[in-house]
Amino acid sequence: MENQEVMVVYSWTANEGKSEELKAIYTEVTEQMNANEPGALKVQCYFDETSSRLILLDVFADAGAVGFHLGTTAAGHFENLLQIATPGEFLFCGNVPDEMKQAATGMGLNATFAPAVFGFERN
Repeated sequence: MENQEVMVVYSWTANEGKSEELKAIYTEVTEQMNANEPGALKVQCYFDETSSRLILLDVFADAGAVGFHLGTTAAGHFENLLQIATPGEFLFCGNVPDEMKQAATGMGLNATFAPAVFGFERN
């Protein structure tokens, strides 16, 4: 069976003095995803102190899980994030249906959609 996972890599750059607030929001986002989104398989956050940039890696079971996340947890925090940080490019890696592409673009995300072409995974 073809791998249906969708990986989303993206970043937010905190406004001056807002790095801790940005990290706090994403601590909450991560906790909510863990508790309420069984289709969220992995969430990893990285922070570059020199640029105040939070870099995120989310792995979802499939596009439906991405859609659920965008409509629930993400939607609940998006406006607050826009008050304290600037979104970077959102890379959606995997098979994403057109409706979801339109939804991401409609949110104002600078989104790139790239289906898988080749690779390998070790267990």
